[in-house]
Amino acid sequence: MNFEVVKAIAQLRKPGDLMADFSKLSSAPDHHDVRQQHHSPLPPQSKSKRIVTQNVTSEFFAAASALNTGQLVKDEYFTLFEAVGALEIMDPKMDSGFLTSGESVEHDYDVLRELLPEEVLGIMDQMLCFEMTWHMGHPLSQSLFTSAYIDQLLWPDPKTLEQARFERDKTSGPGNKLLHLVLRAYCLGLVKTCDFVRRRIMSEHYYEEEDFVVSLYHRKLLDDFELSDISTKIEDAMAFVTKEIESMDRPFRDALLNRLQLRKTLLSAVQSDGFLDRQRARLWERCLELLPMLSQTNKLGVPIENSFGIKIQRKLASSVPPRPIVRISFDEALSRLSGICQNGRDAYRILDSQAGTRLMTFVLTYQSRIPQPSIYIRCLLQSLVFSEMRVLGTISLKQLLFDDFEELVLPADILVDPANGDIEAPQDPRFQISKRMDAFVTKAADAEGIDTELRKYTKEEPIRELSAPNEEIWSFPLSSWAYYYKLRQMEWIVQMGFELDIYQVDELAGMYWYLDWKPLHRPCVRAEVAIYRYLQHLASTRLQHIERIRTFSAHRLKRIANPTLKQKTSFRRSFSFLDFATLEASATQSFAEGLSCLFSFLAHLGLIPAPYHPLPYGTPALRYSLRVQPFLSVSLPEVPSYPEFASRVSLHTLERDAGDPSHQTASTKIETNDQAVAILDFADQALKAARKDWEAISKTKAETARCVGCEDWWRASVKNIVRACITANIMIATSKKAMSKAASQDAREILKVEVVKSNELYHAWWMVPRILPK
Repeated sequence: MNFEVVKAIAQLRKPGDLMADFSKLSSAPDHHDVRQQHHSPLPPQSKSKRIVTQNVTSEFFAAASALNTGQLVKDEYFTLFEAVGALEIMDPKMDSGFLTSGESVEHDYDVLRELLPEEVLGIMDQMLCFEMTWHMGHPLSQSLFTSAYIDQLLWPDPKTLEQARFERDKTSGPGNKLLHLVLRAYCLGLVKTCDFVRRRIMSEHYYEEEDFVVSLYHRKLLDDFELSDISTKIEDAMAFVTKEIESMDRPFRDALLNRLQLRKTLLSAVQSDGFLDRQRARLWERCLELLPMLSQTNKLGVPIENSFGIKIQRKLASSVPPRPIVRISFDEALSRLSGICQNGRDAYRILDSQAGTRLMTFVLTYQSRIPQPSIYIRCLLQSLVFSEMRVLGTISLKQLLFDDFEELVLPADILVDPANGDIEAPQDPRFQISKRMDAFVTKAADAEGIDTELRKYTKEEPIRELSAPNEEIWSFPLSSWAYYYKLRQMEWIVQMGFELDIYQVDELAGMYWYLDWKPLHRPCVRAEVAIYRYLQHLASTRLQHIERIRTFSAHRLKRIANPTLKQKTSFRRSFSFLDFATLEASATQSFAEGLSCLFSFLAHLGLIPAPYHPLPYGTPALRYSLRVQPFLSVSLPEVPSYPEFASRVSLHTLERDAGDPSHQTASTKIETNDQAVAILDFADQALKAARKDWEAISKTKAETARCVGCEDWWRASVKNIVRACITANIMIATSKKAMSKAASQDAREILKVEVVKSNELYHAWWMVPRILPK
């Protein structure tokens, strides 16, 4: 009964009248007084004769009073959509149209008010802060689009540049040039800069949810207007400020010129056209030169906080509720802008790295910089590397691969000779072999078959060993090339785990074993510790593969009776790379072996948890499967199965020996400590060899190391690895000294171990523990 009454009333009453009754209800003392107040007024009279009005207020409150507290009255048309909409209405966190008492709908700021020079400076610096906020990943709706000046400039959408003004419906006065000439030119340059930045980011690969928000909320960033027209506006503003000698103090004049010049230079640096020009780096350098004065004159500006407001979000076409404005300090914005300019300048050094291994070294070194380059700079680097299917703007993808083939496995070979790329009938099916060679990049399993087929044309002769003269050994150059880079990627994936602090302390020895695994047993160390090296596995395999490549290259060189100068140069270049790759693989292997033994020593004595010890939230097999997940689809090199891995890295017997000190005898402790010292000896030998190799690498010429263009960064990284080797040797010396003084004591009573995060190390790939005597 009550439901029918309320439903009928809801259909008769107007929404405005019903809301008025609710407002009176909220302020009335009780329901009886309200009903009495509504007995006397006459119902509203309608001008239409077809409508008969009736006052149903009393009936409505009578029916509502019979409802229990919290009871809902709804019909079948009140869906979830309406329910959520009802929750959003009148909620200031969800309803962008909600107004408090006395609050106006529009943002109460006059964009045409007279501005002093210090106020213009303050607004410019505020806009710079919001621009950097956008670069940090926050949407425009919480940064630049909260500016009343930007909003007035972009909405309604200007069809010509002259329409992009602050006074859409009014005429600017003669005394408003600071506003309508200087600030307007700065805003135009700012918006166009954002347009170029957004275009660059959207043209490349990036993680939208994590790095950047491209939404414009039904606005345009002056994308229809030319850069030259906006640059002219900025130049006109600079000319005006320069002439204002009498009416403006020199500090303010210089500060305004500095900001206008910075905006003009930054706009030219980020423009889309001609970005492969090496002179673009000079523009980024010029921006860096302007930043010190920007920092010094920031105190002259007076921020106008009211020129930015959250109410402007109501004009934006957004499906999300209003969000607070994100503000950062000027110092933080300046630091971020400085980083963008510096990284932008350095990114153009990649044009000097040519291609092949040099390009790879540059990208790896550049992307590992700390702090990481911004999303715009990373996309700019992508554009510099691959633009319109060209590498560095000049090299084709085919030539990039062939150069790498020649350097690694096919020096001076007919297969990579550019002269053989010209064919008379490209549509003839007999000449489609080049497409098959390109396809193997994504389907490396076909490389071996292609190698076999190419033997018909290269007339390759196999190598026969003296011990097995009837066994033919073929070079398989394409398979060797694919296998080499497969090993490199697997190494990088494992080392990335150290850099990101993914591995637990008890997994470190095992993961270093995989980087330098060797199917050999040390005679003086237990079998379960002897091959306790996961990182060694890959480095050792790569070292063996490089030696195989070198053997076949030397064999091919011997077959050439009178090599030409070009052939000699090609072989010399290839052998140079193989020598460096051998040295680098040996250094990686030795360092991984040393750290693996060091962590084995610590686990042996119970100073860190034993490898893959039982945990309540997972089994050791599942944890191992998770670590090698990226490699399960790789057939060669074969990933060790968990039973094989566990049999080699298990320390169950050692855990029992080093478990409870009260259950150990003096002879057991001496035996355990002697075994631990034996492991330390192997670690010491390996780390000394690693230090020697890395020091040799650090003295290598840039051309040999293929680090032209990023030599300073690469050498800094290698020197940090050398420091890590030295630190590891010191830790071993500390451990030996402590163990020699207390041979029969429990190691946990004399040594303390700390495994710190990667950002506290000399190099993030080499986790050297801190071992301190107690």
